[in-house]
Amino acid sequence: MSRADTPEDLNAVIRQHSELLAAQLYSQRESLFPPDASKTMRKFTSGEAAALLGVNDSYLRKLHLDGKGPSPEVSSGNRRHYSAEDIHNLRILLEKTARKPGDYLPGRRAGDHLQIIGVMNFKGGSGKTTSSAHLAQRLALKGYRVLAIDLDPQASLTALHGVQPEFDLLDGGTLYDAIRYEDPVPIVEVIRKTYIPNLDLIPGNLELMEFEHETPRALSRGNAGLFFFRVKEALAQVDDRYDVIVIDCPPQLGFLTMSALSAATGVLVTIHPEMLDVMSMSQFLRMTADLMDVIADSGADMSHDWMRYLLTRYEPTDAPQNRIVAFLRTMYGDKVLNAPMLKSTAISDAGLTKQTLYEVERSAFTRTTYDRAIESLNAVNDEIAQLIQKTWGR
Repeated sequence: MSRADTPEDLNAVIRQHSELLAAQLYSQRESLFPPDASKTMRKFTSGEAAALLGVNDSYLRKLHLDGKGPSPEVSSGNRRHYSAEDIHNLRILLEKTARKPGDYLPGRRAGDHLQIIGVMNFKGGSGKTTSSAHLAQRLALKGYRVLAIDLDPQASLTALHGVQPEFDLLDGGTLYDAIRYEDPVPIVEVIRKTYIPNLDLIPGNLELMEFEHETPRALSRGNAGLFFFRVKEALAQVDDRYDVIVIDCPPQLGFLTMSALSAATGVLVTIHPEMLDVMSMSQFLRMTADLMDVIADSGADMSHDWMRYLLTRYEPTDAPQNRIVAFLRTMYGDKVLNAPMLKSTAISDAGLTKQTLYEVERSAFTRTTYDRAIESLNAVNDEIAQLIQKTWGR
């Protein structure tokens, strides 16, 4: 038998490749985010800061000259740059003199209920994690108190926020710890601060699959209770700490997704407007409806404040995509968000360095490429923010 035909221990090969890849990814993190391999948020120009706050750049300049609020970093060209923390502190300052409550701090007020947004689809490449990450970060930068939860065992949302499961989550630290059937921990023990003010994270890793394996065993023993309430009950422990929770659901309709659906007040389904994706979504919707019927029959309230479809990786010049988009809008009407998420090399290139588009410098791309992508993302996320405000009666 030739060397090429020698049988290999597949398990050993896969384990070796896994360890090699993990080491390379950690090495990349160290080189990208020195000196301690921890991510930090970039500084914002005065124009970007003003846009986030909803004021004029000249007004920010006046605040600076009057010595009010945090002092920005001033470059040699007399350009002002604000940290995300500076912008947050400016929000607090401006809210004190706002004409009406919520002009600068748009989160919950008395009587408003926590918004829990489940982002889902079980077709790979639908932009689910990209949408979740940018939504959570945009809401936090706009002044909402946000918790992002990675419920996907593949943990892409976690990696985008600078946490590498193979190195950083050796002793647990995912939502599984708070929803497991034996000795669950308080959810606050698995919440991490991020490098963005107002944004906390519950990371994910392969350990989340234990919930999928344990639930059938618990059901067979009769001690699973209402398993689909476990996420909802865990989140209730921190209800008063957040305005919005964004859950990046697994790309499958398992027990984790069903539990997230039971907790959600809003559902965002990502759609890539290609025929194969639309065909897959047809099956996804049918299976989801069947499972929600089963959960509702068990006593759960499966009503939601809103449900929307988000068109992702959309190319306006692609004629077949335009036909599918027109088909979806005709069929679902205002259930399809007006703003689509455009396909952009800027978004994918930012992902190469484990960053969102909100984290990278505009100078890293051609101006038109960056502006087109960021305007698309902002339009999507601000439309969702309007849905949240409408739910709160505003």
